[in-house]
Amino acid sequence: MKDDIKKAVASLKSGGIILYPTDTIWGIGCDATNSKAVDKIYKIKGRQKTASFLILLEDVKKITQYVKETPEIIYDLIESFDFPTTIIYPKAINLAKNMIAPDGSIAIRIVREGFASDMLKAFGKPVVSTSANFSGEPSPLMFKDISDSLKEKMDYIVEADRTNVRVTKPSTIIRLKPNGEFEIIRD
Repeated sequence: MKDDIKKAVASLKSGGIILYPTDTIWGIGCDATNSKAVDKIYKIKGRQKTASFLILLEDVKKITQYVKETPEIIYDLIESFDFPTTIIYPKAINLAKNMIAPDGSIAIRIVREGFASDMLKAFGKPVVSTSANFSGEPSPLMFKDISDSLKEKMDYIVEADRTNVRVTKPSTIIRLKPNGEFEIIRD
């Protein structure tokens, strides 16, 4: 797996697009600070730029590098989750401008284990995560369900976890409001 991580990280550093297993489903990713790479993903997916992507981080302490203000309660809240949860934060910073939603927000999920977590640690920056499908198509749970035409558009396809059956769903999504309250967007 170390060689796989090295190849994925090298691709990310060079502005490449990767196909990789996340903590939920297979995803398409790139360096979330590289606007040209982010643009490539919008084009590949055929997605409107008004529908922003989420980013993955491996450590809750890194949130403050990408969000201007975070309430202290957020750390306890994230630690209490026992399922993958994405939180939408207002006032995103230090990311490619085309990663940030029109309202200035960014969606972040902390990945604690598995290939994606190890890759994030090695890369040291946030990675885009969007489902491995074209816009409007169902999200594939297993590698074998990803279309060949999508795979052809990737700069690197991770070898790890290709045969694993995922009995999971996309993450729960919560929006953090400026007043510190939360709203569940997707359960």
